Amino acid sequence: MQIGVDEAGKGPVLGPMVAAAVRADPETLPEGIADSKRLTPARREELAAELRERDDISVGVAFVEPETIDDPETDMNLLTVRAQVEAAAAVAVDADELVCDAGDVSESRFGRRVRDGVAEAGASVEVHAQHRADDEHAIVGAASIVAKVERDRRVEAIAEEYGEVGSGYPSDQTTRDFLREFVREHGILPDCARKSWSTCADLLAAHEQASLGDF
Repeated sequence: MQIGVDEAGKGPVLGPMVAAAVRADPETLPEGIADSKRLTPARREELAAELRERDDISVGVAFVEPETIDDPETDMNLLTVRAQVEAAAAVAVDADELVCDAGDVSESRFGRRVRDGVAEAGASVEVHAQHRADDEHAIVGAASIVAKVERDRRVEAIAEEYGEVGSGYPSDQTTRDFLREFVREHGILPDCARKSWSTCADLLAAHEQASLGDF
């Protein structure tokens, strides 16, 4: 069997990073599997639901929350490995072939770290790490769909709690406006924010400077 692994939400300033693993025979995957970015939200939801409902397909998911991302003792490369390992280990069986989207400039180093992590979790698997694997391998595309759907659901939950927050990416003006207004009103960042991201640090610095001016 093959396992595809990918993550969503590495770059946003809001919410978690999500990794997903899909274990299946690639020949039996649902029609229309592709890199999640190429699909509409509705189609992603449909495919993710089918992947989870099928008895011959296993799905694992791992979340990396903002407070973990902000930990100065770690970095995104290491966290991406850990998340992919956690998701893959939930479904892996000895002798599976694992294909993952490489989250490091060195594909071989990333693959080696994932292989070792899954082995420590109890399964001996062959690992192939590749940049843009979600474009090249349907099994990784399937994982990217699950990860994106789970990430979007978490952003929706954040919006239910705080109001409109946009996509959560620093380039999204709605996201930036939300953070700016929250800091203006409360003097701190919301718990859903990655406080170590420069977007957040800049907003806090601007708020503190403005407060000094008012004083």
